[in-house]
Amino acid sequence: MSDDSNTRRRFLQATGAAATLAIAGCSGGGGGDTTTESGGGETTESGGGETTEGGSMTTEGGSMTTESGSMEVPQEVSDYLSDTSNFDGSIEDMTGSGSVTVDVGAEGNNGNYAYSAPAIAVDSGTTVTWSWTGQGQTHNVVAEGGDFDSGDPVAEEGTEFQHTFEEAGVYRYYCTPHKALGMKGAVIVA
Repeated sequence: MSDDSNTRRRFLQATGAAATLAIAGCSGGGGGDTTTESGGGETTESGGGETTEGGSMTTEGGSMTTESGSMEVPQEVSDYLSDTSNFDGSIEDMTGSGSVTVDVGAEGNNGNYAYSAPAIAVDSGTTVTWSWTGQGQTHNVVAEGGDFDSGDPVAEEGTEFQHTFEEAGVYRYYCTPHKALGMKGAVIVA
């Protein structure tokens, strides 16, 4: 596939995500001003502060920034993952997939105390499966807001936990025994 096709596809994905976020912001009841500018860029602002301009998408209040197909992590996620050694400041874009797998017990934080990838972007309706590597002792997956919890920590390779993300937003999670080491992750749902 050509670079132009990939660039167009990323632009369309970013624009579609921005439209989804704008609709979600309007349905949330928090304001709803919308401004559209002509000429290569479009700006949309609603209660959450979503903005898109010529292939870029910036959202404030818990979403992602996309510039020409690359994604940057929202500040709240960047702050949350600041002590996670395998976090490089970017989101792994997994939008367009109905299901995604994150390794539990990946290399990081001075051992096998990490999730891989630590920050991912998915579409609403995507099922994320956390799959244990069997490395780094016992682990679990616990959402900061209580939206999901895999239960007691386990060590067995092949253990899996799934959660389907139905609503747009930012979901931060951690491993109970290794949170202080930096074993944390985030799912950004468009």
